[in-house]
Amino acid sequence: MTTPAKFTPACPFPIQDYPRVLLAHGGGGKLMHQLIGKLFVPAFRNSLLEAQHDASVFDLAGQRIAFTTDSYVVRPLFFPGGDLGSLAVHGTVNDLAMAGARPRYLSAAFIIEEGLPMETLWKITASMQQAAQAAGVQIITGDTKVVDKGKGDGLFINTAGIGILEHSLRIAPQSVQPGDAILVSGDVGRHGMAIMAVREGLEFESAIRSDSAPVAEAVLQLIQAGLEIHCLRDLTRGGLTSVLNEIAEAARLTLQVEEKLIPVREDVRAACEILGLDPLQVACEGRFAVFVPERDAARALEILRAHPVSAGAARIGQASPQSTARVLLQSAIGARRILDMSSGEQLPRIC
Repeated sequence: MTTPAKFTPACPFPIQDYPRVLLAHGGGGKLMHQLIGKLFVPAFRNSLLEAQHDASVFDLAGQRIAFTTDSYVVRPLFFPGGDLGSLAVHGTVNDLAMAGARPRYLSAAFIIEEGLPMETLWKITASMQQAAQAAGVQIITGDTKVVDKGKGDGLFINTAGIGILEHSLRIAPQSVQPGDAILVSGDVGRHGMAIMAVREGLEFESAIRSDSAPVAEAVLQLIQAGLEIHCLRDLTRGGLTSVLNEIAEAARLTLQVEEKLIPVREDVRAACEILGLDPLQVACEGRFAVFVPERDAARALEILRAHPVSAGAARIGQASPQSTARVLLQSAIGARRILDMSSGEQLPRIC
């Protein structure tokens, strides 16, 4: 009989610094990065998990598979341009797309607070079904739980997704190379500001609508064109800033971007100024970053701009040969500074 491995109740996370979980631990910034890297990854360590990509990629019965999971706790449940149901589908299929996979199947688990109007649940379910149909995926399994009134804030949704990889590319942060062009698929910060405008009662000449949308078709067109895609990452929690920092750390490179090249809508910029927020740190739900060799940059932009979901694609910078893991931003006035992750929680409960 084998002797069970000895369990040592030691935690590498600095519990003495944070004895209780903060909202910022789920905000996409430094604290969430620390929580994942120092608590969850060591606890569940394996080669697939350590890739820390939007989806894990592995071989199963001779087929390359991508697998991902996510939970959605947005408040309010309905917002301009979307709702909790469509968001749950878009977020999950987009995570699969960031691994270069064709999304195929989803699971859906509903945690419902007692007292939620049945009409609200029906509207979100119908929206989820429509979003799945539009994204070309099926919801094939799920779960339902009801919690006491006052314990669930209406409705939370957890999803998991499976996709198929139809290529041999290794699309991951570790694949980024010096000289790679950095592209974004459109304007940034719109999803987070659409939700915050509703929460804060802000009114503009035109309503800010979330960019929530499935992006897999645009990604698959890049792959089918034979481009050498090194990395893809959707700009969710922590926005563009967190994504660039995570990739710089994984690739051990300096990423250089220009502020004037990053597309931000004027109404989003105005809302951020009112609330004291940085649009580069605000989440999107239908935008992603692309890293490709310089030779493929122009063709990648051409393909992205031909697709409705990425019509506003732009080149914003490049990966430099410097081995220091950091992001350098050249401001609109020409000054250069380090673009660091936020340390706190700018916008809680937006995805």
